[in-house]
Amino acid sequence: MKSILLIVSGGIAAYKSLELVRLARKQGIEVTAVLTEAGAQFVTPLSLQALTENQVYTNLFSLTDEHAMGHIALSRAADLVVAAPASADFLAKMATGQANDLATTLLLATNKPILVAPAMNVKMWQHPATIANIATLRARGVTLIGPEDGEMACHDYGPGRMSEPATILAAILASLHQGPLRGHHAIVTSGPTFEPIDPVRYIANRSSGKQGHAIAAALVAAGARVTLVSGPVALPDPAGCDVIHVETASQMLAAVEAALPADIAICVAAVADWRPESVPTGKIKKSPGQTAPTLSLAENPDILATLAAPGPSRPRLVIGFAAETDDLLAHATQKRLRKGCDWLLANHVGIGSNVLGADRNQVHLITSESTESWPPMAKTEVAAKLATLIAGYFS
Repeated sequence: MKSILLIVSGGIAAYKSLELVRLARKQGIEVTAVLTEAGAQFVTPLSLQALTENQVYTNLFSLTDEHAMGHIALSRAADLVVAAPASADFLAKMATGQANDLATTLLLATNKPILVAPAMNVKMWQHPATIANIATLRARGVTLIGPEDGEMACHDYGPGRMSEPATILAAILASLHQGPLRGHHAIVTSGPTFEPIDPVRYIANRSSGKQGHAIAAALVAAGARVTLVSGPVALPDPAGCDVIHVETASQMLAAVEAALPADIAICVAAVADWRPESVPTGKIKKSPGQTAPTLSLAENPDILATLAAPGPSRPRLVIGFAAETDDLLAHATQKRLRKGCDWLLANHVGIGSNVLGADRNQVHLITSESTESWPPMAKTEVAAKLATLIAGYFS
């Protein structure tokens, strides 16, 4: 059984550490917790002990703890050390090598990989001192997860929110190299594509990339090596993925083909079907009395059909997505046959569906044998359920 040493420092995000423990334990990871004095202002040792089913360590000078294990042994007993949340103060102590409590002493004494999930006010995250501390920690090989953009407890908005427990878990699993999909390579496409009309305008769609990015993270959590090919999105890169950023459909296809071979391909991206045939080097100008310009369009490459085509480079499992506004199941079933993919997940994106850009989704899984309708759920839950089915396919 793999194990982690979880350090919980001070900050309102400490409540997320309890969910992180629950998720890690669900994956069969043993968790030993170290709670700092500041962290104990937000979560209790009893809560951590109940979820980890292990003793929670708090005191560097505990005679009992030092006799039973000792901080040196504790620092090296786990496979990975995780600090979540890692406050600005805690990161500063790490960067300057302080050892004035149990947590910082463990970090100096450990010979194991260290992963930290920062959490703080946006101004603190952007302060030159924090920027310098982060640079120091990165140079020492510390892995950072996040932080993410969002609203703070103080109502400021920007980078500083601790990453969600599922995202941190994905990074933990990637570091520990375990999970039912270990040894398998997955390619995931996500987000929209931008097809330029001129240097400042483009054809695009409303895809946010949330579902594709969630699927990539879920596959990492299941142990897969994941290549995520992402169109332009306002999302952080999922932890543990090899991320390739593209804009156009042609660039996305080139990146996907370069990432082959793969065992799994999941085409979640909403790729533009058409692109302008020619793109001027200068901005198209509007003048009084001018006739509206006419766009001549060319068909974009079909990434899903290309991946699903028979041949030596075809992944064993090719999964597509269908976003439809009407006759959902009929159109999606036809699309699966037309594209040649093994599975297809269909969702309704018509007026009132509230799927594009939202955090929830409702999908229908269509295979050659059956059609299975899933209830509405968070996109992260859709991703986790799909990853479980994929793991079963390869078991």
